[in-house]
Formats: sequence, C-alpha cells, structure tokens
Amino acid sequence: MMCRRTVSVGSDHPAIAGHFPGRPIVPGVLVLHEVLETARDAVGRAKSVAGLPTVKFTTPLKPGEILTVEVTVETAAETAVEAAAESAAESDGEAPERAAFVCRVDDRIVASGAVEFSTESPSAERA
Repeated sequence: MMCRRTVSVGSDHPAIAGHFPGRPIVPGVLVLHEVLETARDAVGRAKSVAGLPTVKFTTPLKPGEILTVEVTVETAAETAVEAAAESAAESDGEAPERAAFVCRVDDRIVASGAVEFSTESPSAERA
C-alpha cells in the first residue's frame, strides 16, 4: 500500500532562522517528521515507530519548495523474507512492519530510506 502527501515548510518556520543564516535549508528532522506522519497514515496511528534503519538525504530542501512524500508499506511476507535474509529479526522472532519512503521536489530526490514499526501499540510498550 502506498500513501502520498505534499507539504511545504515556509520560511517563517522557527527552525529556518538558524538553519542556516543567509542560505536557509529545511532541517532534516522536519523532513523526517513529515515522513513519519505519512507513514502513520499508511500503517495506522496505533503502531509506534521502532526505528529508521536507513535514511539518506541527497539534496537540500529549501523553504517554500513543494515536497512530495511517498511511503510504501511492505507486506508482512516481504518484511519477513528481508529480515531472515539479513538475520535482523527481533529476539521474539517477529520482524517489525516496514515501510520505504522517498521524498521529492519534482523529479529531484531529497531523501529516501525505511521506517520500522513496532507490532505493539504505543500504550502496550509503556506498560
């Protein structure tokens, strides 16, 4: 399943002023925030983020640019095969749910990577 959204971070965002004066770029953490929001829309808000095993920023995002975030959730079978191949399964033998993401401005890739989700709900993890 794929989920897509478009966003723009304005030059008036508080993080832009110090990042970097004279040549502003959107901090990577703001790009990742949009990735995680899009991913949560795709897998459901009850899941919690377990990790970001792969993140690559390839070009800067400037304030005001229109960013398209695409998140593709892998099926359980794809995740299990990949985890077995990498010997990266969790200690209980279950592979986390995983989603791949790509962030673009037009045809230019800004960031890409993967998000892993816990199979437990956030409230169960705190207990």
